[in-house]
Amino acid sequence: MTESIIVAVITGGLSLVGVIIASLAAHGKTMAAVEKAQALTDQRLDQLTREVRQHNGLIERTYALEARADVLEEKTKVANHRIDDLEKAVKS
Repeated sequence: MTESIIVAVITGGLSLVGVIIASLAAHGKTMAAVEKAQALTDQRLDQLTREVRQHNGLIERTYALEARADVLEEKTKVANHRIDDLEKAVKS
C-alpha cells in the first residue's frame, strides 16, 4: 500500500513538473508573439503620427494661402474701384 502511495506521489510530482514546463514554454511563446505584435503596432503608430503631422502642416499652409488669396482679392477689388474712379475723372 505504501508503495502505491509513493508511486502516486512520484507520478503526480512528475506530472506537475511536466505541466509547469509546458506552461512556461507556452508562456514564452505567447510573450514573444505579444512583443512582436506590440513592436509592429508601435511602428504603425509612429508612421500614422508622421502622416498626421504632414497632413496638419498641409492644412495650416492651405489656410494661410486662403487668407493671402482673400487679401489679394480685396486689394484687386480696391484697385479696380480706383481705376474706375480715375476713368470717370478722366471722362469728366
